[in-house]
Amino acid sequence: MRNHPALTVGAAIAGALALMFTSASVAAVCVATLAGYLIFRVGFAMLGGMARPIPEPPPPGELRKVRLTYRCPICGTEVRMTSANDAMPDPPRHCMDEMDLVTPVEDL
Repeated sequence: MRNHPALTVGAAIAGALALMFTSASVAAVCVATLAGYLIFRVGFAMLGGMARPIPEPPPPGELRKVRLTYRCPICGTEVRMTSANDAMPDPPRHCMDEMDLVTPVEDL
């Protein structure tokens, strides 16, 4: 996780203001300030994860030949994958669900 100095300073200022303007105990203010800080850190980490661009597709020569067959567990549609960017790619999706690998393990 990236360090956010403004967030740390903001949490410290918020804690100091809470101590000055409320009748809460020091322990309660510390716990609340720490909880708020952690919630903001997790939120920034999640937003940062969504802001990263999608990685570039591999160059055309780097696709591997595979022979995998997948079946949709809902409607029974079968798909054969003949090339992929790695030896064991993620299963395709059909009917809003991941397809099941039908190819026997011995053939992989």
